[in-house]
This record gives sequence, structure tokens and C-alpha cells, in this order.
Amino acid sequence: MAFDNFAEFLAMGKHGAYVWAAYGISLLVIAANILAPILRQRALRIDIQRKIKREKLES
Repeated sequence: MAFDNFAEFLAMGKHGAYVWAAYGISLLVIAANILAPILRQRALRIDIQRKIKREKLES
């Protein structure tokens, strides 16, 4: 499908809202799937460090 100008490309033959919303939602899901484990790992490392400090203080 060829487009004459950028505005027609964005409109996607009157399906632009659906197409770009689908791309946006997909991008959000992919980003969440990448960021969630990274953030969880960071939180777990902080938690483990706190537990190690607490155990050193108790002994």
C-alpha cells in the first residue's frame, strides 16, 4: 500500500486510530515485560542487602 504523503500514512486509510493504538499498546506491553524483571531484581538485591546487614548486626 503506497501513500502519497505523511498524513495519509498516519491515517492508514481511515484505520489509523486502530493501527496506531495497537502499536502503542504492543509497545507498552513489550516495555513492561522488559522493565518488570529488572525492577524486581533491583528490589530483591536491596532486600537481600538489608537482610545481610541485619544478620551482621544481630551476630
